[in-house]
Amino acid sequence: MRFGDLAGRRLALWGWGHEGHAVYHALRTRLPQQPLTLLCSDAEAAEAAALGDAALQVETEATGEALSAFDVVIKSPGISPNKPEAIQAAQHGTRFLGGTALWFAEHAQDGTMARTFCVTGTKGKSTTTALLAHLLRSAGLRTALAGNIGVPLLELLGAQADAWAIELSSYQTRDVAASGAHPHIAIVTNLHPEHLDWHGSEARYYADKLALVTEAKPRFAVLNAADPLLAQLRLPDSEIRWYGNAQGWHLREDALFRGDRLVMDTGALPLPGQHNRSNLCAVLTALEAFGLDAVALAPHALDFRPLPHRLQPLGERDGILYVNDSISTTPMATLAALELYAQRPVAVLVGGHDRGLPWDEFAEAMRVRAPKAIVTMGQNGPRIHSLLAPIASASGFVLQAANDLADAVATARAALPAGGVILLSPGAPSFGPYRNYVERGRHFARLAGFDPDAIAGIAGMGIA
Repeated sequence: MRFGDLAGRRLALWGWGHEGHAVYHALRTRLPQQPLTLLCSDAEAAEAAALGDAALQVETEATGEALSAFDVVIKSPGISPNKPEAIQAAQHGTRFLGGTALWFAEHAQDGTMARTFCVTGTKGKSTTTALLAHLLRSAGLRTALAGNIGVPLLELLGAQADAWAIELSSYQTRDVAASGAHPHIAIVTNLHPEHLDWHGSEARYYADKLALVTEAKPRFAVLNAADPLLAQLRLPDSEIRWYGNAQGWHLREDALFRGDRLVMDTGALPLPGQHNRSNLCAVLTALEAFGLDAVALAPHALDFRPLPHRLQPLGERDGILYVNDSISTTPMATLAALELYAQRPVAVLVGGHDRGLPWDEFAEAMRVRAPKAIVTMGQNGPRIHSLLAPIASASGFVLQAANDLADAVATARAALPAGGVILLSPGAPSFGPYRNYVERGRHFARLAGFDPDAIAGIAGMGIA
């Protein structure tokens, strides 16, 4: 569905965050007189009313009955279509769209999206997308870096670029398929259970995530052969380019190979951890599928500026290194972070919003190789704590509970000797005390004695 198809329909916008603002301004650019209803919170209603838009009606009750009054509802990504009120409205004929679907539908030519790279995956998608944009620019291409990474696509409506590097969350991947567009290249980095509260089940999460390749049918699908779920995929409508195996781009310790050819040592790359450097293999595979000389572009990764809140060393205070991995929202991500600092005494801070993800595998790993201390916090902190308590003594790690992040940092300081690492890698979302992982990471920086503004910002957002 394109903007022109919305004219004359009973239309609502559900959500007034960053994406909601982008959708509103895009609608007013294309359909300036279209009657529009905004469904938002009480706090947001005053801001929306201040716009002075005579064709905008603001409501704060998004019930099933209210949603059923509209032909089309454009919802923000964080609002699940599995909410009871959304299901009720859909059963009455209301169609739900995302801003991502509108952007793709508006730009697709006969269904194809030339020069468009879409990136998703449970972990690594932001770094992969930013690194992809960096290397495309190194090749001399005017490149857009947008999507879930921080610039909604509709903010760039009508903009021109030689290439588009677009990050998509699991909330947005079905939007691409719904638009009818076929990306040129789609990258999937890995799959682990996440966002189960939004998707409803692990199976649905995987299906929604993989819709980018199973339903959107890209020209090329770049997949991680080392991921057991991805390795099983068969995509008859796409050409699969594998990485992470001996035939394609892969790592052997720190050495980067293209098949049997040694390309470079990745030890100096600003990408902490081998799991992070495997993202470079995904990017190089995609560049190769695009027709560029990936071997020649690989060394330009040395100039990449790492993204904040992702295994980000903030610095040392009183002999303690503080590492901000606030982006970590799954237990698997926390395990990967601990592996990076396995040779140093570490106090890891875990816990946050409880989405029901299992921590059993994390607990089993702690039986074999545990850090010096684990401090639990947040809504699921007690559940993690009770799981770890029976093994803490035998496994040789200190286990303590904290009331909040400030208490967790203080507790970790007391548990560590000089030369240790306080690692914020929560393995859970930030919702509750914080609006998002960025706000949580900034608070951690302040608690550690660092300037939050100095750690923020992703280089190269937008078109450059």
